[in-house]
Amino acid sequence: MTNSESSPQHQPIIIEASRGWVKLNLREVIEFRDLLYVLAVRDIKLRYRQTALGPVWVILQPLLAAGVFTFVFGGIAKLSAPGHMNYYLFAYSGQLGWNLFSGTLTKIGSSLVGNAHLVSKVYFPRIILPLYTLGSVLFDFAAASVIMIAMMIGFHHWGSVATLSLPLWIALLLLLAMGIGLCVTALNVFYRDVSTIVGVFMSFLVYISPVGYAREHVPAKLQIAYTINPVSGLLEGFRWAILGTGAPSVNHVLYSTIFTIATVIAGLYSFKRMEKKFADVM
Repeated sequence: MTNSESSPQHQPIIIEASRGWVKLNLREVIEFRDLLYVLAVRDIKLRYRQTALGPVWVILQPLLAAGVFTFVFGGIAKLSAPGHMNYYLFAYSGQLGWNLFSGTLTKIGSSLVGNAHLVSKVYFPRIILPLYTLGSVLFDFAAASVIMIAMMIGFHHWGSVATLSLPLWIALLLLLAMGIGLCVTALNVFYRDVSTIVGVFMSFLVYISPVGYAREHVPAKLQIAYTINPVSGLLEGFRWAILGTGAPSVNHVLYSTIFTIATVIAGLYSFKRMEKKFADVM
């Protein structure tokens, strides 16, 4: 046997099905970081390549959605924003946080089925597919955040010390969406109607979350339902960090944080548990 034949780079890679709980192999993800980058860039480019307005949709969508909430809650329902601030600014800040959460969940939820040709033909860590979708979500969030800053300057509304906590709320919203999304994308491989069910659920969840209204607007009899929604506490904290509105309840935030951590663990467990069957089903 020659030296080249016995060198480490010529040794075969054996892929074995795992059993039970398997932790996320971060080292393997790092080894495939180039693939992660390429897929993320491709996703951003393809999203706007064949659209008339291109990246303008990134800005237009939250602006229109905030306008709808302002008309419905601020105009028809006659609700007022805390501290007499502009209602459109208040609604846009909520929409900004909601889009970060819903966009992450939706894109991760369809990441496996949308890349079935890769899953069935090429070996790579399957967790790469949910992770690369974060690129376009964060791109959208960054673009929409520029408009948020411009609006705050235009309405003479400045941040506060609470703004320093903004990265924490962004991370929690992303983690909660990722945890749920990992469960959804794994189940969606076996039951394709899961994504449809999630879409319907999200259309209801947006109205029971403080996107276009504040906690004090929720009737007393609905406060329990409002509180058990983990997104509510995170959106309250997100808006507090941006606009300096009333700080969220410590107990509510603690509940949302614990729920988020549990959801991420459940999502990773579900994903890794079903991962070995993805290629066969697709």
